[in-house]
This record gives sequence, structure tokens and C-alpha cells, in this order.
Amino acid sequence: MSYPEPGKPPEPWQQPQWGQQPQWGGQQAGWPPQQPWGGAPDPRWPSGGGPYPHPAYIAPPKPGIIPLRPLLFGEILDGSFQTIRRNAAAMFGSALIFQVISTGLVGVISMMTLGLAGRVPYMDPQSMDQLLGPLLGIVMAALGATVLSAFLGSVLQGVMVVPVSRSVLNRRTGFKQMWMLTGSRIWPLLGVAALLTLGSLLAAAAFVVLSVLLVTAVGPAGLVLVFLLGLGVLVAFVWIGMRLLVAPAVVVVEEAGVYESLLRSWRLTKNNWWRIFGIVLVISLMIGVISYIVQIPLSVAAGGIGSVVAPHGGEEAFTSTSIILTVVSLLVTALIGAVGFAYQSSANALIYFDLRMRHDGLDVELLRLLESGADADGIPGRPAPRSSRGASWPAGNGSWPGTPPAPGEPTA
Repeated sequence: MSYPEPGKPPEPWQQPQWGQQPQWGGQQAGWPPQQPWGGAPDPRWPSGGGPYPHPAYIAPPKPGIIPLRPLLFGEILDGSFQTIRRNAAAMFGSALIFQVISTGLVGVISMMTLGLAGRVPYMDPQSMDQLLGPLLGIVMAALGATVLSAFLGSVLQGVMVVPVSRSVLNRRTGFKQMWMLTGSRIWPLLGVAALLTLGSLLAAAAFVVLSVLLVTAVGPAGLVLVFLLGLGVLVAFVWIGMRLLVAPAVVVVEEAGVYESLLRSWRLTKNNWWRIFGIVLVISLMIGVISYIVQIPLSVAAGGIGSVVAPHGGEEAFTSTSIILTVVSLLVTALIGAVGFAYQSSANALIYFDLRMRHDGLDVELLRLLESGADADGIPGRPAPRSSRGASWPAGNGSWPGTPPAPGEPTA
């Protein structure tokens, strides 16, 4: 078989006369011209110079904040920011209410601590035992505030999944609409938040009891065992926390019960623990660093104001100045915390959607929902009603009931 010389166009194909055989060894019909090494591709070849045409790459659709495919780390970061920007009232407003409640509790405890600290220099050393009761009350109040904040945070994390899920299909969500869509799932969401908070509280209580027993039994050397025990409890807490991270989102989006949502989160996060942990850790560090940088000028200004306004003002001037600075610091902390909480909640919701697109093919369902435009006021990702599942196939026409009919087979 002979080939054309490089750069020379092929000879036209000659149709053999009737009764004659084509001459083998000549130029074959349809054979593409050879491309010389280093030369430009032949313009007759499609897709850049190959004998076999192939379709060009088509990126997955991105109707909203993320593309409809499994997500990358940068897409989760950008999608979280876009969600807050598009649904500011729902995301930032809810987070700000939560932060005001949490910060208000912290403020009350701070005022109690400042009042107690202001009494210490003026008390008789023999009456210091009277501080034990107020000090114990402050500790219990701080513990109660921590538990309440953790509980409300878990509930709000599930509620804020709604604007994230709707933003995936470029649907905006208002503050009232977000809470109305979550209204039917509020009781299971409260149950999941209560179980998560109670589990954390029991783990902390068990650690304290075991630490006291170890120090009592072993003595000062038991502090080493307490340190190792604390590391083990921390590792177990983080590991279980990552496995149950998306349980509030499952309650709201998939309409699952309390125990079903915990099991569902455990299955979704299987084989993805390190990836989820890395994303959550990086986002938490980012929020912490930004919050610290913003609060540095406030701390410096607070020290300067305290030294200028009341350098020798006595107890009353010191207390009033401290209260004013504490209130201002708490307000700034609430604003920064609201932004950080909204961003973290959005990232957790996008982690949930990423896991579902990897395990359940949710991206295909979202694409169908986008094309049909159905359920425009609902939550994308919720399971379809049982009455509508499989309704497109006539029952009993295929080889099995409920299967599509074979080609050419009559339908009912």
C-alpha cells in the first residue's frame, strides 16, 4: 500500500468501470492524508487534526452558586460567599440573631465576673470563702451558655441549608421564606440538635469524672494520664463530629427523622472523612484569623481609652469604663461572629450537596429540576412524593411490573 508524499494532496478517487476490480495498492477511498511531523494539522480533519472526530469538552451547567457536579475546595469557598451575598437577609440576619443571643449571654457572664473581680481587692482575706458561691454560679452560667449556644447553632445550621440549596439553582430566599420552608421540619431538627448537644455534654462530663478519679488514685503523676485521656477524647470528638456533620441538613432537605438523619450522615461521610476534616479545618482557621485581625485594633483602643479616661478614678470609674468597653467589644464580636457563622454554615451545606452528588447522583436530579422548572418555591434535593415516582411508565407493560415497555410493544 502506497501513501501520498507529505504535503501533497491525495489524488481523486476513480470509480472503477463496470466489471472491473479496483486496483489494490493505490490510494484507498477515505484514507486520510498523512500529516508530516511538526507540520500544521490538515484543515479537513475535524477537532484539531485527527482522522476520528471527537466532541469538544462541555463544562457542566452552573445555574447558581456551584456547577452541577462534585465540587472542588475552591468552589465550596466561592459558593459559600455567593450564598451570603445573594441571600443576605436570610443568612446574615439569622446568624446575627443567633450571635446576639450568644453574645448577650457571654456579656451577662462577663458583667458578673467583673463585678466579682471588683469586690476582691476590698474584701477581708478572712471572708474570701464568701466568693465560692458566686464563683460557682458564674461557672454554671458559662456552662449553660455554652450548651445553649451549641444547641441553637445546630438548629440554625439546618435552617440555613434552605437558602444554600435554593441558590444552587439560582433561586433567592428571603428571611421569612426560609423559616416557612423549615417549619415542618423544626421538631426533628430540634431532636437532632438535642442529641448532638447531649452527646457532647456527656462526653465532657465523663472526661471530668475520669480525670478526677485518675488524679485522686494516682496523685500528681495522674496529670500525664489526664493529658493523654484528653487527647483521646478530643480525637474521638472530632472524628464523630465530622461523621455527623451533615445530619441537620439531612433532616431539612431529605425530610428524614432524628435517627435516620444520623445514620444517613454516617453513611454519606464514609470514605470522605479526611476531605471533610480538611475543608472544615481550613475554613475555621480562616474565620479565626480574620476575626483576630479585626479585633486587634479594638483591643488596643480599649487599653488606651481605659488608661486615659480613668487612670486614677477608683473602683466606680474602673467599673463603668470596663462595662462600656465590654459592650463595644461584644457588639463587634457579634458582627464578626455572624459573618463567620453564616459562612461556615454555607460551607457545611455545600459539603452535604457535594456528598450527595458523589453518592446519589444529585447533580442529575438537580439538572432535571432545572430544566422542568418544577417546585420553584420548594427545596431542591427533597425526595419526590411517592405518588409521582415511576408514574411515567405504564404499569405491567414491560417484562416486569413498572418497567418501560419494549420497543414496538403496545402500551395501555
